[in-house]
Amino acid sequence: MPDASRQTRAGFVALIGAPNAGKSTLLNAVVGSKLSIVTHKVQTTRALVRGIVIHDTTDARAQIVFVDTPGIFRPKRRLERAMVATAWGGAADADVLAVLVDAKKGLTDEDRAILEALAEFPAKRERVLLLNKVDLVKRDTLLALTKEANEAGRFSDTFMISALTGDGVSDLLDFLAAKMPEGPFLYPEDQMTDLPLRFLAAEITREKLTLRLHDELPYRATVETEKWTETKKGVRIDQTIYVEREGQRKIVLGKGGETIKAISIAAREEISKLIEKPAHLFLFVKVRENWSDDPERYREMGVEFPR
Repeated sequence: MPDASRQTRAGFVALIGAPNAGKSTLLNAVVGSKLSIVTHKVQTTRALVRGIVIHDTTDARAQIVFVDTPGIFRPKRRLERAMVATAWGGAADADVLAVLVDAKKGLTDEDRAILEALAEFPAKRERVLLLNKVDLVKRDTLLALTKEANEAGRFSDTFMISALTGDGVSDLLDFLAAKMPEGPFLYPEDQMTDLPLRFLAAEITREKLTLRLHDELPYRATVETEKWTETKKGVRIDQTIYVEREGQRKIVLGKGGETIKAISIAAREEISKLIEKPAHLFLFVKVRENWSDDPERYREMGVEFPR
């Protein structure tokens, strides 16, 4: 049992970086459950996703609230501008800024832009560099990358990790736990996120949709959970996939409904694992023109659109 007399700490860590740096993979790894969807596509994460971790150290118990932010990139469309604004907003409110860099790619133009923007943040805010995917990079390359990134980013510490394999993650958690402010926990100990299951289930379906369709439907679809009905046999979940054009609706359905069926099977299996009971998933596809420019679609997820 936890020792009630031990010191407690609690605070927020913002995971920021370029698209596909590995933020969502790291969040899922430290929480021990899929909270943030992962695909090969950039800009997969669209809103702030919070994962809550309890980590014990020799002198304290710490509650670390990781905030997985959308990848920071040069936005063009209105939705993209909202995503980037949300990412920086999540960073501004955190106790520690953890900047992820894909060590395999090295410092990209997007990484350098992020490091330049960080110069405007208060110097007193702790910031650490996380070089991810280090298992795929030679040591000499890592040392040179560490030097270059630290010269640009003024980091207090650097951690070499592999979010996928877990290498280096334990040391990172020890460090972050010690940096959390002293105080009571912010969430119940058994809570791993502040997101509702309805949202997580919709995100799982969006992930399967993205993986299935690859380049056929780039960023032109979203998923909403319309109904969530508890039954004796599990949960009936009604979701709607919204696209912007009729041609896109036909792509999602597929010939004879084959595509939507495959997406449903894959999503249902993962949702069932998440909620630890049978999920009965019913998917519908509707056309909603210009949904990605509608502020109401994302305001409920914490994304504020620029006016």
